[in-house]
Amino acid sequence: MRVHILDDWFDTLRHLPSFDLLAGHEVTIWTNHVDDPAELAARLVDAEALILFRERTPITAALLDRLPNLRTICQRSVYPHVDVEACTERGILFCSDMHADTPSIAASELTFALILASARQLTQQIASLRAGNWQLAPGQTLRGRTLGLYGYGRIARQVAGYAETFGMKVVWWASEEGRRRAMEDGRQVAASREAFFATCDIVSVHVRMKPDTRGMITLADLSVMKPSASFINTSRAALVEPGALLAALNAGRPGRAAVDVFDKEPLRDPADPLLNHPNLIATPHIGFVTEDELNEQFADIYALINAYAVGQPIHTVNPQVWQAV
Repeated sequence: MRVHILDDWFDTLRHLPSFDLLAGHEVTIWTNHVDDPAELAARLVDAEALILFRERTPITAALLDRLPNLRTICQRSVYPHVDVEACTERGILFCSDMHADTPSIAASELTFALILASARQLTQQIASLRAGNWQLAPGQTLRGRTLGLYGYGRIARQVAGYAETFGMKVVWWASEEGRRRAMEDGRQVAASREAFFATCDIVSVHVRMKPDTRGMITLADLSVMKPSASFINTSRAALVEPGALLAALNAGRPGRAAVDVFDKEPLRDPADPLLNHPNLIATPHIGFVTEDELNEQFADIYALINAYAVGQPIHTVNPQVWQAV
């Protein structure tokens, strides 16, 4: 099949071992991102199969209308960026491997790196040293502090293991179902949502982005955090109420934050007020971006392509399309 891969910004994928799984297909890799729908459609006009690099490109009905040869779209994980109904209406099979039992080790490691960086204010200390100064104010030791994990999923549980190794106390908050599962597993769940935010020294959010989780963390939640506390977000920026994190940092509750995600990505505005806040540590959505993680993730995606090619599609989101063929 004619397979197109979008948004491989550093031309990484063709150099990973998993790329061999696409042998026999005609593969085109696009290493630069375009927003213009007409230009994007012109690139993909002959594509029979489209591979998405996470959520970097929205798949809209207007785009699909310009792609007459497209038969399947394949990706891994959640898909708020894909108009599944539009795919179904146009007979395009959408497949996504949700990797139910495999946490993102890369994202978990970055989360804990940001926890450490925030506690010791690493980027601020480095910037001060390079400016000709010496030490800034003392940082925080993690041992004995309380890490609050919002969301009882695979990544959060992985982060909890790291925290416990560092001698931290771990407290949980999640949906009603998530809290139930946490308690069944013998985990400590906060007495209330307000107590969770108010008592934890560090809060890290690990929730999937869905319509009902958008804006779930509010300014009111952040405003009860300690002035000495840190807020960590390596999941999705839209989980936080728009403008709430900047307002909370400006008010000093919490006193620190570290994020890997932004409302608009790629963020290319060096004057962005959140990015420039002195108490924020920021990374450019690199939670999943390691060679090891990408090799594993794309091996799963290439398996979707090959399954479709032999007439046995797997991990179908709109299977009625295939059943109607």
